[in-house]
Amino acid sequence: MSDRLHRVGLVSDTHGLIRPEALDALRDSDLIIHCGDVGDPAVLDALRTLAPVRAIRGNNDKGMWARSLPTNDVVELGSQVIYVLHNLAELDLDPAAAGFTAVVSGHSHKPMIEERCKILFVNPGSAGPRRFTLPVTLAALALRSGRCEARIVELALS
Repeated sequence: MSDRLHRVGLVSDTHGLIRPEALDALRDSDLIIHCGDVGDPAVLDALRTLAPVRAIRGNNDKGMWARSLPTNDVVELGSQVIYVLHNLAELDLDPAAAGFTAVVSGHSHKPMIEERCKILFVNPGSAGPRRFTLPVTLAALALRSGRCEARIVELALS
């Protein structure tokens, strides 16, 4: 990977709702990763108008349209390797031994950025319908050679 900045938008748990605020926040992404519970293929269509999309199937993604979505994915961007799954509790491998830079997941609707054993773990939260008192969020990854940084983006809802 060159030292060019690669911007990856992370979104999860849209449950069929694509908010204009989410589209605005993801607009400058080079790639968008949807971490499951898409809810409707129209969500992916809307995201594809902004950037290439990689998406996985969440526990609520049912029906014929969702069958084509994998349950996990490995996204390679130069020297950076990102493992994508919906429910972090189902992680059944050692990310460090597998050579992953980051593990991204959804499911809990709770945004989180944490480093464990030099691996970045990110949950973008939920950009879909508000759940309880949790914020409506997504996340952004900034990748450069040797560096992977994340930030949570809280959506200002009108």
